[in-house]
Amino acid sequence: MNVKSPRRVLIIRLSAIGDVVFASPLVAACKRTYPDAEIDWLAEGVTRPLLAGRPEINTVILWPRQEWVDLWRDKRLIALAKAVLLFRAQLRAKKYDLVIDAQGLLKSAFLAWLSGGVERVGFKSKEPNRLFLTRRLQKSITNRISSEYLGLAEDLAWDTRDFDLSLHLLSSDVERAGVIMGTERYLVVAPFTTRPQKHWTREHWQELISALAAQGRKVACLGGPADREEAQAMLDDLKVENWVGVHPLGVSAALIQGADAVIGVDTGLTHMGIAAGVPTVALFGSTCPYTQTGRDNVRVIYHALPCSPCKRRPTCGGRFDCMGGIRPVEVLDALREVMPSESNRMESAINSEEALDD
Repeated sequence: MNVKSPRRVLIIRLSAIGDVVFASPLVAACKRTYPDAEIDWLAEGVTRPLLAGRPEINTVILWPRQEWVDLWRDKRLIALAKAVLLFRAQLRAKKYDLVIDAQGLLKSAFLAWLSGGVERVGFKSKEPNRLFLTRRLQKSITNRISSEYLGLAEDLAWDTRDFDLSLHLLSSDVERAGVIMGTERYLVVAPFTTRPQKHWTREHWQELISALAAQGRKVACLGGPADREEAQAMLDDLKVENWVGVHPLGVSAALIQGADAVIGVDTGLTHMGIAAGVPTVALFGSTCPYTQTGRDNVRVIYHALPCSPCKRRPTCGGRFDCMGGIRPVEVLDALREVMPSESNRMESAINSEEALDD
């Protein structure tokens, strides 16, 4: 058997939600290149709903991270060693010819090595992952969405035609979402993410939601369980469906797939809108945006300041000017652009600019 024509491939991208969405085109590219190969994906449990419905994936393998962490914390080292060895045996029973570490961290490279894969390819990293990989590749970061994964696939000589984000959800999640959404059309807002410098201001969200509601739109807000308290404070007294932390990830993804449009910050839910082909307005500030999405119904709003993108090291003393400078009227204008069929309806409603300026 030639490793250049692998029979069994393992892709490792453990988290986060948005990165799993960005990495999704790897599966189709691998399958187009090796149509007879079995492809598995190693992930953390929270991302499983985004992977289990993909027809090209044979098995989604879940890394028992929390079990290992708990055993380490409780100093149950013998039990931890047994758990690691058991997981290694499960992986090595698959006899992988090719393992792709699409995460680029020491832990993901260790899991690649644990799998026993003949060839183990991953990104170069500041972490000492070279110990566990047979080949390391430089990340290719451009302003194209999913650029690092496209570069990885190109370096592997995979078929990268139609290298687009996509959602393939479980039918059970789609059915549950259908019951929730009913027949009324709606728009999704995704205000929450992992770092405060990536957030838009509460006041701007309130102005935007109020303007959309005044135009006769049903607005639904999505987020995770950790966002419930902030959502309650933000959405109090607004005409909005508060779905924050209410539905599991797969159902939330299906609710995005069924929306008229998505407006959100740099978070996995926003990226899902693009993957689903839904008109999307994405707000970026402290993180460097993708500006090439390959879709005409996406607008990225980004005010490049001398200090941006600051990523994890803000220098503005908590003002987050890059995000605060994005005005709600600018978002409404972008929404018109991605939903041209709605422009007449929106213009015949309340004049949004005047409402927001008053």
